[in-house]
Amino acid sequence: MVIFSVYVVNKAGGLIYQYDNYVPRAEVEKTFSYPLDVVLKHHDEKVVVSFGQRDGIRVGHAVLSINGVDVFGKNTADGKDILEYLKDSSNYPVSIRFGRARLSSNEKLMLASMFHSCELFDQNLKGALEVAEKAGNFGAGS
Repeated sequence: MVIFSVYVVNKAGGLIYQYDNYVPRAEVEKTFSYPLDVVLKHHDEKVVVSFGQRDGIRVGHAVLSINGVDVFGKNTADGKDILEYLKDSSNYPVSIRFGRARLSSNEKLMLASMFHSCELFDQNLKGALEVAEKAGNFGAGS
């Protein structure tokens, strides 16, 4: 079994420590001609595939680089919006690398908060089951 991430959360739900053993999974690079045959959209400060899975490119994969140059969120290296850049037919043929983007700091905090909520639910459920066991058997057939 492989451990992909470690999150340490305090009792108040704050993220104390986080470690990602990030190994990029399948990244796919493909050269496209105009018009682009996958549908891209902005999502959480990234440009992701929303429709048109093909050749290893999956819905949810983010644009990681264009023509070998890494992108920064929703912008190309020279600061242009990726979607606007890809609408211009003079920029084609274009080579785009797709893959799973790393989690942002905000996404890591939301994930840690979700772990904390699940732990609280588990503790409350255990307490309720203990009370029910002490009260005796009840329900159908008792």
